[in-house]
Formats: sequence, structure tokens, C-alpha cells
Amino acid sequence: MKIKVVNKSPYALPEYQTEHAAGLDLQANIEESWTLQPMERRLFPTGLYIEIPAGYEAQVRPRSGLALKHGLTCLNAPGTIDADYRGEVGVILANLSTQAYEVAPGERIAQLVFAKYEQISWEKSDALSETSRGSGGFGSTGDKP
Repeated sequence: MKIKVVNKSPYALPEYQTEHAAGLDLQANIEESWTLQPMERRLFPTGLYIEIPAGYEAQVRPRSGLALKHGLTCLNAPGTIDADYRGEVGVILANLSTQAYEVAPGERIAQLVFAKYEQISWEKSDALSETSRGSGGFGSTGDKP
């Protein structure tokens, strides 16, 4: 699938880092380092503008290494970019650690994954079909408390 992209950053377009990677790494399009204090969140620009085909979305997701090593994550994850959005791709990055973290210009801060979806139409009903699970949720399938 081809995706139209306008790159207003000084960095190369995102690339897959391995042969079977699902996500492309997004970079912080900032001119100088930004420090994220513990429990702080901030919208990072990427300089990328994309045209997604109808029936697809782009999902902004955290990078596992930043999450494990530094407590950084993306809020609203996965963040959905709809096919009719034409603004800049942004990353809402949050620092959940107890230490400040300095994000450098061009640092890989999130992943972008493209996914197919279908829109639905509602069918009003007075009842739903029965299943063995029923209304059990939030650990009802055997998770230990």
C-alpha cells in the first residue's frame, strides 16, 4: 500500500527497522531538546502529514524500549489518525517515571502502525445471544487478582 506523505522535518521518512516490523518509528521534530518532567505530558510534532486511504487508520503507539527503560509512553494509545485528517502527525508523550527525561531532536519517540477497519451500522435489539462467558469481564476468565 502506498501512503502519500509530506515531510516538513529535516529527517528521513520513517522506516521499518526489521523485515517483519509492524510499526514505523516516528521522530521528534524539535529544534532543541525538550525535557519531560515526571508525570508531565507534551505534544511532540513529527513534521509528517499523511493521506490515509479510506478504510484504513494510522495508530500512534509507544515504543517498548522507551517505556521499559525510561517510563515514557504515548497517552491515548493507540492514538487513531483517521483517513480524512490532513494535519500534522503528533505524539502525546508522557513521562510516567520518577526521573526527568530529555527528548533530543530527531529521537525516535513512537511507532506508527497502519490498520484496516470497517465501519458498522447499529441494529437495535432487546436482547443479545447467550455465550458461556456472558457478561463476565475484567479478569473473569481466570486472571489472578
